[in-house]
This record gives sequence, structure tokens and C-alpha cells, in this order.
Amino acid sequence: MLDKFRPIISYYLKPIIKKLDINPNIITIISPFIAIIAACFFANKNILIGALFILLSGFLDVMDGAIARYHNKTSKFGGFLDSTMDRFADAIIYIGIIFGGYADWFIGILAIHSAITVSYVRARAESENIKCNVGIAERAVRLLILVLGSFIAGITNIIGFPNSDIILIATIYILVILSYFTVGQRIHHVYNELKKKK
Repeated sequence: MLDKFRPIISYYLKPIIKKLDINPNIITIISPFIAIIAACFFANKNILIGALFILLSGFLDVMDGAIARYHNKTSKFGGFLDSTMDRFADAIIYIGIIFGGYADWFIGILAIHSAITVSYVRARAESENIKCNVGIAERAVRLLILVLGSFIAGITNIIGFPNSDIILIATIYILVILSYFTVGQRIHHVYNELKKKK
């Protein structure tokens, strides 16, 4: 859903991208360490700072691909590494959220499983030469929802709203539902595409 905005974002980041003629894999490797920092803040119930680090991690995820394309440094390994680091980042952020008490272990495991499955279905489809970037909750959308829920919960906590943690807890439930729904959408899409090829 948000993939269509990547060229627009890259356009506005072009002045920065021009100056960063480096191996994009370096940025790819940095991104999950930023996610670890975000997870630590969530684990320590500092969700506003945690959300900011999720945004930074997402920003780096955009930058590595943009740098690779602009400086003609794209590679199959780079794509593989980026996808692998994204899965690691997703999982570690949810682990931090579980430690912070914003999701019990069962819902937390479902959040991790559903996020990884969304990406797996796409990767498996593309191994069959089927483009599969469909679905209501791709990774960028999920991260934005998580950041928004975290900001709302954090701000309401600062102003003294009672039980403000429930906002982030509800956000995790919503993300689990949206992620599994996206898995279903992608499976349905692949089924239809394979039928066309028969």
C-alpha cells in the first residue's frame, strides 16, 4: 500500500542520498540495532522514545534501498539482507513490547508470527514469479500503526489519562488481526494468479 510513496520519499531525500555514496548494506545492518534500542525503551515503558526509534529504523530502511538504487549498488544479496534484517527488527520490537507488559506472551507470539508470515507469503509467491505486494497491512503500514498507537498511549499517559496503556495493548491486537487478514489476502491473490497461469 505504501510502496507507491517510496519514489516520492526518495525524491525528497535525494540531496542526502547524493552525498551518501556508501555501501547500502552498512545502513541495512545498522537498522536492526536501532530496533533493539526501540525494544529496550518499550521494555522499560518509555514508549514515546521507543516509537521515535521505530521511526528512525523505518527511515533507515527507506534510505538503504534509495541509496542502492541512486548509486547503482543494488544486488541480490542486498535485497536478501534487507529482508532478513526487517524480520529481525520486527521480532525484537515485539519482544520489547512483551517485556514492557503491553502484550501477554501469547498475543506477542501471534504478533511476531503474523508479521513474519505476511513477509514469508510474499517471498514464497515471488519465488513462483508472482508479484505479491498486495494487502491491507504491509510492513510500513504496520509500523506506522504501531508508532501512532505508541504516541497516543504515551501522550495520554503524560497528561494523566487513566489506563492509557490499554491504547497500546489494543494496538497490538489490531496489528495481529490486520496481519493475519493480509496473509489471507495474499494467499487469495496467489491462488488467483496461479489459476490464470494454468
